[in-house]
Amino acid sequence: MKSILQGRPWLLFSFAALLALPYPAMAAENAKLLDLTTHWVGYVSILLFVVAYALVILEEEIHMRKSKPVMVAAGVIWGLIALIYAQQPDSEYHHTAGLMIRHNLEEYGELLLFLLAAMTYINTMGERGVFNSLRAWLINKGFSLRSIFWITGLFAFFISPVADNLTTALLMATVVMAVGGTNVKFVSLACINIVVAANAGGAFSPFGDITTLMVWQKGVVEFQEFFKLFVPSVVNWFVPALLMSVAIKNGQPQANSDQAELKEGAFVVVGLFLVTIAMAVSAHNFLHLPPVIGMMTGLGLLKLYGYTLKMRDRKTFINTTSDEEGLPGVEVEGLDRRKPFNIFQQVERAEWDTLMFFYGIILCVGGLGTIGYLNLGSQLMYGDLGPTTANILVGIVSAIVDNIPVMFAVLSMNPDMSQGQWLLVTLTAGVGGSLLSIGSAAGVAVMGQARGIYTFFSHIKWIWAIALGYAASIYVHLWLNSAMF
Repeated sequence: MKSILQGRPWLLFSFAALLALPYPAMAAENAKLLDLTTHWVGYVSILLFVVAYALVILEEEIHMRKSKPVMVAAGVIWGLIALIYAQQPDSEYHHTAGLMIRHNLEEYGELLLFLLAAMTYINTMGERGVFNSLRAWLINKGFSLRSIFWITGLFAFFISPVADNLTTALLMATVVMAVGGTNVKFVSLACINIVVAANAGGAFSPFGDITTLMVWQKGVVEFQEFFKLFVPSVVNWFVPALLMSVAIKNGQPQANSDQAELKEGAFVVVGLFLVTIAMAVSAHNFLHLPPVIGMMTGLGLLKLYGYTLKMRDRKTFINTTSDEEGLPGVEVEGLDRRKPFNIFQQVERAEWDTLMFFYGIILCVGGLGTIGYLNLGSQLMYGDLGPTTANILVGIVSAIVDNIPVMFAVLSMNPDMSQGQWLLVTLTAGVGGSLLSIGSAAGVAVMGQARGIYTFFSHIKWIWAIALGYAASIYVHLWLNSAMF
């Protein structure tokens, strides 16, 4: 046995992983829970979460990555919960904390691997020059400022369902900043339009936003049913865009000769990404497997194709450094000096701070649910206020507090709602963040990119127009999909 494992630590890791399998997260459904909402552990946990999230909101001011406070808070909250359960005289309570946290870890594990595959594809498409080529095409076409306003909004709306709202918003913001130059008013309005469009476009696709992905993976809304939010999402973007476009003078942008190189294999990577999405949908709809299985299989296909690109590059370019497999560099006279393609560099470039932030948020909210606060909130919101009012409020709250913990809390509450109501909360959580610049990842990212031009206050000047779009999209959904309520 020793000779088999020697030099193969991955075999030992795999064996250990198999031993860990007898602890299914489904056992959490049968766990005995204590009501700790009025216990000192409950109060301390709420305080920890509030303090941690306050630090997340102040990320830009204090320059602390958002994952750090929530990860610590999650660990402390679950430590306190486990301490109380371990002290119970009834031995049936002793394993409750472990069962509940494994349930949350299973949900996080699926989300982590799904996003890691998607981020690697997006990074690879960026490295192959797909997004730079799109940007250069838009800049060099000679469109008017008003046309650029509408085109970038339209692109943001239709790219975000596939490439996610954050990546799309950053790409389109780069375009309007390159085109707008010193025209601060145009850049500011175009950035607002892009944020609203990216969030609206992400609301009708499981791949467009983290919240829609969580709803789909939870199984409360089927893949094809998301597209019933298409028309409400269009209304959510179009209403404020129409009102803002009036404020843009129909002038010509400054001349620009932006160039971009589309590298070998760019279209193949795009095609593989579409195949990967199809596999994720098929795994969920037809094979009744978690969508992450399709995404990780697609990531494996990308890594195989990355290997072929690396081998071609090693023959074409001088490799002066070793690659991920430890192969030495090759010196060939007359060839360009360039590193071969390395798929693991694209994996490394994933938003690890964001992925760790999701870990902290999911475990924090899961801990508060184990304490009993989510049941309390569910009764207050969905029992007393009613589902329609509660779901509209979810969108407004998500403009202040990030929509990820809000949606995860709703999914953990699992209120008894019609399919129309689940689509309503999916819509409001997705587009409600557009009300404020800090209400969505897309808004925060664009604020950082267009620093001093697109700001919290420049966005809030148009909150009335965005709110009209928010209200109109809800009305259209209630009217258009009335049969689902």
